[in-house]
Parts: sequence; structure tokens; C-alpha cells
Amino acid sequence: QVQLVESGGGWVQAGNSLRLSCTASGRTTNRYAMGWFRQAPGKEREFVAAISWVGSYTDYAGSVKGRFTISRDNAKNTLYLQMNSLKPEDTAVYYCAATPVPNGRYTTVVVTSTEYDYWGQGTQVTITS
Repeated sequence: QVQLVESGGGWVQAGNSLRLSCTASGRTTNRYAMGWFRQAPGKEREFVAAISWVGSYTDYAGSVKGRFTISRDNAKNTLYLQMNSLKPEDTAVYYCAATPVPNGRYTTVVVTSTEYDYWGQGTQVTITS
């Protein structure tokens, strides 16, 4: 089992930045692909960004590409999401997710929510205009 805890959410005006963190604990000896998803009120959860175990491979939703950067520090068991040039439409609860990858699949990037085994509780991000 892996426990994921997000932090760094908050309330900011449009154009500003936030950095989210997600710290993993528990069975962290496995290798995990990780990602960020978000869910706005009345909408389904959507993919934001994902990163491979080795950290060199990433993928982004079109709506955040060029503004958001996903990264990870495996020594600290921590995933990050740097969010710049925030817009009101970025308002949502942001969730981090993790899924173990088989040996040798360390460059795998997972973008589909159903492929993730572990989820955090979410952190609220509110952007005002």
C-alpha cells in the first residue's frame, strides 16, 4: 500500500503561480509512475500531467501545456506540479496518483485515471479573475 498526501493548494489571482506537492509513504520501495488529475465542480476528473519513474518522460493535457510542469524527487518520495499563469478555469480539486510499473518499464507514462492504483485525498486550488 502507498499513501499519498497532497499539499500546496490555495487561493490566488489569475496570472499567479502555485506549486503542489504530493508526498508518498508506505510501500515506496516499488517503482511508480505518477500523475496529477483535477476535478472541477460539476465536471468529471480529468488528466493534467504525468511522469515516468525515471522522471525523464512527461505528458500534459493540452489545456496546461506550457504553463504547468510536473517533476519528481524519488529520494524524497515527492511529486510536484508547478503551475504558472493560472487561469480561473484551473480552479479544481487536484489529485495526485501513483501506480507501480514492472521492472524495465521505468519510462512508462500513465495518462488514464483507471490505470492508477493509489490516489491522494486532493487539494483545492481556486483561481480568481
